[in-house]
Amino acid sequence: MANLNKVFLIGNLTKDLELKYNKNGQPVTNMRIAVNRVYTTQNGEKKEEVCYVNVVVWGKQAESCNAYLKKGSSVFVEGRLQLRSWEDEETKQKKSMLEVVADRVQFLDRFKKNENVDVEPAADAEAGGETAVKEPPF
Repeated sequence: MANLNKVFLIGNLTKDLELKYNKNGQPVTNMRIAVNRVYTTQNGEKKEEVCYVNVVVWGKQAESCNAYLKKGSSVFVEGRLQLRSWEDEETKQKKSMLEVVADRVQFLDRFKKNENVDVEPAADAEAGGETAVKEPPF
């Protein structure tokens, strides 16, 4: 049986990013992007709906996203779906969330590097197991 777990999204960041490091020192950031869909109802009325998607970005790519993206930035995300489960510490209830783990994030806006961050984007080619960071189009 064939399987495929691939996601392509274009959307806008709903908030500024916060770069964190896991126990092994690996950089990680969580993005929340808004993906809009415009459609016409049977009555001819135009409607718009928004889908909010959580995206996890790891490694040098997370550092580059943190350096160059901010609330409202447009991004193209290529990745895979992942179901994350945990137990809430307070209520002891099991919880789960479907999220996208990014393989590649492409910046769609012209941008300036954040002054507070000193990170250069990685090259396009994959190196050392890290996922490639696509340079933004100019």
